[in-house]
Amino acid sequence: MLRRILDESRRALVRDLRGQLDQLRVVLVRGGAAEEDQKALARSIAQLDELFLLVVAGEFNAGKSAVINALLGESVVEEGVTPTTSRIQVLKHGGERRRTPTGGGFEEITLPVSILREMNVVDTPGTNAVIEGHEALTREFVPRSDLVLFVTSADRPFTASERAFLEAIRDWGKKVVVAVNKTDILDRTEDVEKVVGFVRDKMRALLGLKPEVFAVSARRAQKLKAAGVAPDPRADGFGALESYVTRTLDDAERLRLKLQNPLGVAAHVLDRSRTGVGQRLSVLEKDVALLKEIEGQCGRHGEDLGRELRIRLADVEKPLVDFQRRGEEFVEERLVLAALPLLLGERSTARRFEERVAPGLGQSLDKRVDGLVDVAVATEAQLWSAIAGPLHECWSRYARQLRGSPPAATSPDRGRLRDALRRETRRALDGADAEGLRVAGVANKAAIGTGLVALAALLTGAGAVAAGAEGPALAGGLGGAAALMAVALWLFPAVRRRERSRLADRAGEIRQKLGSGLRSAFEREADAARRRVREAVAPLDALVRGEGERLRAYEKELADVGGKLDAFRSRVETLR
Repeated sequence: MLRRILDESRRALVRDLRGQLDQLRVVLVRGGAAEEDQKALARSIAQLDELFLLVVAGEFNAGKSAVINALLGESVVEEGVTPTTSRIQVLKHGGERRRTPTGGGFEEITLPVSILREMNVVDTPGTNAVIEGHEALTREFVPRSDLVLFVTSADRPFTASERAFLEAIRDWGKKVVVAVNKTDILDRTEDVEKVVGFVRDKMRALLGLKPEVFAVSARRAQKLKAAGVAPDPRADGFGALESYVTRTLDDAERLRLKLQNPLGVAAHVLDRSRTGVGQRLSVLEKDVALLKEIEGQCGRHGEDLGRELRIRLADVEKPLVDFQRRGEEFVEERLVLAALPLLLGERSTARRFEERVAPGLGQSLDKRVDGLVDVAVATEAQLWSAIAGPLHECWSRYARQLRGSPPAATSPDRGRLRDALRRETRRALDGADAEGLRVAGVANKAAIGTGLVALAALLTGAGAVAAGAEGPALAGGLGGAAALMAVALWLFPAVRRRERSRLADRAGEIRQKLGSGLRSAFEREADAARRRVREAVAPLDALVRGEGERLRAYEKELADVGGKLDAFRSRVETLR
């Protein structure tokens, strides 16, 4: 209907606005904006095809219906001191008077009244109506208005319910004019001016609005029109209001307000959507920080596991320390001349070494290493204890998308971990079971060597005596025998020192290999624990990251559309 009274340039302006609003509607749908906002925008777009829409609102006893009847010049809508308007009444131009319920709490009234050729007028239930649903109907209809004529009563202006309703109008960015009705009950002109000033000041101070305010008496205006007299715009407040609505609001101004209506709705919806996105991104940032903290907890778990291993490694290595100590004692006690006959039996020496030095070394290490499994289990339990509460809280925010229960705590496979640690023990002890044979072999060789050198010494001395050597010859022979005997006596202490050093080196080598192997096993376990946590958190992590990307893209789309609408608003404001 609006297209029929616009020239081509103005129709093009409307088409451009419709295109941008449709783009915003697509963005809102894609971004999951509130359904209420989507519907409000859709209704405002539909209003572009309709005539200028003047919505009359106010408390039920402020005289809204009387103001409408005075504007129309005849009694059309029911007046009364009780909430008489039970539905939203839309007044349109028509060839004959007709009243048609259209459902959803609406009623359409057609009238052959000239003012309705250029605009539709809407009478709404009172903002303080006691009939259930009236205020909701009014609040739903206000976003569709191009201009709101708010009627307040001179005897009780700017009540609490009026203020609340006007706040909603302000949030939608609506153009508002105010009619202070029933001024005929005030005796003095100064009283009327005080009431008008009060309303104007309150609108500015509390709502930030600077509307046109008209002091009117709808009842007096009705009487004048019934007598065939038009209220004078220069001397009568109602005449000034009527002139504003019918003449001051010329075609360009009405079109400007018509286009500003959906622009205001779009600005309101955009603001709400941006606020919503900002709030969701704020929550999302906390969730991202939580996921980073979980990753950090996993890193600290590896550090905790390594620290626990270092603390317990001395206890794990104690059998090796005892092995070294007993080995050194064995060497000190057994590698002596007094035990020379025993050392000639290599197998016997090896058996004694195993019985005294290394009895159950592998089993003893296994027992201590098995205790490290409990350490790994307890440390991972501490990890889950630290992250479970925040993780479940975060999970609950996305429960609908995740469609599953929060992840349960995980723990290492005890059997697998025990076997892995025991393998490291076996690697460290590789060859240790032959240590007894090696020591026995060394002792045997030392015993044989000592015996041979001692025998050589005896033969040398005996030979010199048997040959009847005298003087220097005898002394030389005996000296040679003494030297050989000294060598024999030196051999065992030298072997003992060397074997003590070798045993210490061997024990140190085993400790080093064992410590390195256990650290590697624990690092693998820390990696496995981190992997278990990551796998458990992966659905949430993917959702949060994806939601962040979606919201940031949505935020950018809103900003882009908002920029285009701001530019279009400048075009509308310069409309002539």
